[in-house]
Amino acid sequence: MEQKNELIKKPTTFYGINLSFLKRHGELIAALISGILILIGYVINHMSTQTPWYIFLFAYLIGGFAKAKEGIEETLKEKTLNVELLMIFAALGAAFIHHWFEGAMLIFIFALSGALETYSTEKSSKALSSLMKLQPETATRLDHGLVATVPVNELNLGDLIQIKPSERVPADGVIVKGETTIDASSMTGESIPILKKVNDEVMAGTVNLEGHLIVKVTKRSQDSMFSRILHLVQSAQNEKVPAQAFIEKFENLYVSFVLLFVALMLILPPFLFGWTWSHTIYRSMVLLVVASPCALVASTTPAILSAIANGARNGILIKGGIHLQQLASIQAIAFDKTGTLTTGLPKVTQFVNVSPITNDDLLGHVAAIESHTTHPLGLAIVDYAKEHIKTIPNPDQVKIVPGYGVYGQIDQCDYKIGKANPEFIDEVSLHLFLKEVHIKENQSLVFIERNGEVIGCIGLNDEVRETSKEAITSLRQYGIKSVMLTGDNEKVAKTIMEETGVDSMIADCLPDQKATAIKQIKKEYGSVAMIGDGINDTPALATADLGIGMGAGTDAALETADIILMKNDLMKIIDTVKLSKKMNRIIKQNIAFSLMVILVLVVSNFIEVLNLPLGVVGHEGSTILVILNGLRLLKNS
Repeated sequence: MEQKNELIKKPTTFYGINLSFLKRHGELIAALISGILILIGYVINHMSTQTPWYIFLFAYLIGGFAKAKEGIEETLKEKTLNVELLMIFAALGAAFIHHWFEGAMLIFIFALSGALETYSTEKSSKALSSLMKLQPETATRLDHGLVATVPVNELNLGDLIQIKPSERVPADGVIVKGETTIDASSMTGESIPILKKVNDEVMAGTVNLEGHLIVKVTKRSQDSMFSRILHLVQSAQNEKVPAQAFIEKFENLYVSFVLLFVALMLILPPFLFGWTWSHTIYRSMVLLVVASPCALVASTTPAILSAIANGARNGILIKGGIHLQQLASIQAIAFDKTGTLTTGLPKVTQFVNVSPITNDDLLGHVAAIESHTTHPLGLAIVDYAKEHIKTIPNPDQVKIVPGYGVYGQIDQCDYKIGKANPEFIDEVSLHLFLKEVHIKENQSLVFIERNGEVIGCIGLNDEVRETSKEAITSLRQYGIKSVMLTGDNEKVAKTIMEETGVDSMIADCLPDQKATAIKQIKKEYGSVAMIGDGINDTPALATADLGIGMGAGTDAALETADIILMKNDLMKIIDTVKLSKKMNRIIKQNIAFSLMVILVLVVSNFIEVLNLPLGVVGHEGSTILVILNGLRLLKNS
């Protein structure tokens, strides 16, 4: 059977050519080949008296095939004209009056623009596949004492599933046996792992860090929080932004107007002005060439490419010009907390020691025991110890107690290190310790018990990024409001709000609630962007008018985002806003200039003061000027 499957697989190469590469990059390759042919034809044309029309013809066929096919198919399907057809007509019109070079250039610019648009669409479609990879495909089901591995979509309500340490939870459910710590940061944004006991709920997509669990399934695969995230992302991506709908409407009107104008030009002048038919055809073809939106296309594409290149050079990945263009009109930005405004990693913020041994010795003992765990809090404590002491000793014994903490022996002393659970840390000793010391608020606390007595504690917190406050302040200068969305509780959220200076906040947000919150912010402010880094942020990233991802975020968030801050520097969003406003300004200049040139050329042709060479110079000259204006965006301002 396996051999049969191998035989029917589609070939990936053809005479050494990678077919998948051609399928992915074929449109761009065709545009570049067309450009090379145009360059060759241009050189030959200036070295001889004859126009190498056959070379330009190949440029037509290679560069224009994809767009011509797309234009024809769209016309047949939608029953409306489009810019693709107008480009083809204009290029054919140029060839008809023996101006092959101008027609080929028109094809090349439009083909290049189309290839870039295709790339942007493909990037967007990858978001869902990245999300799917994060949900387990199978689950370990317990059925009357038997253990079986089954597809997740075959799980039924009430099924018992087994989840081992380090495994992702395959389905929403309730713990019926076992205790553990769950890393839910990808789903809720909670930066600190959460203790889960019997009767506590667990969500699909979260990670079981320590204990062995038996979970009863409470939701089918298609009804889980994870599936709801997928649905929200897909729905939001299928919605067209208002700007996109406006452009499509404008294209149809422009094409219809130009073609109608050319048709009238082909018929009426002999009767109205007494032109000969040959002169009428000549003037009509000149009209088709000068009215073709070559300069209009060049008004945006070079500017967008230059802006994208500028951003990439400065650590800002922009997936398409439309996204950068939208940023200039953003009225508010919603920030995820964990991993965006904060680093997303717990760090030690307080170390308390009331024992007779020195701080260095106690910290060394704690780090020695925690170095044998994989818990994020334990790893943070070890990192802190490495910064403050020279060596970490070896413990005599270490035992991880899932859901509670870790037990260890060192220097003939018994240590328990964990959270304030009376089943693990002595309750009376803990009470006396808390009366004796001052503990900072809004921290995750890890207590240290030695030989039955609580002698210290370590406070940890998610650290605010150094650039967060500066970025929020700078956005306010541009009139952009800031809102923090977080899965953390309101007390923690208020602390972060005070530290960063965000204008408002919404706490206790689950993934679908973040998407709902984005819709509410849209109603209040208008155009809204979202900045996030986790799976839990993907619905909000997709729902917002503009999604911005942090470079160190999950693959799902990076695929869903329209713009990525590769260096995790929030100040880069300010640079992006500046770049967006400058790009929009240049595009508006280019469009106004190109439309004015087209109008002047059309009127000049109609009153017969424009001959073909001047028309070509005016048309191509305006194209070159708008391209050069767009290339100014390559420079850092």
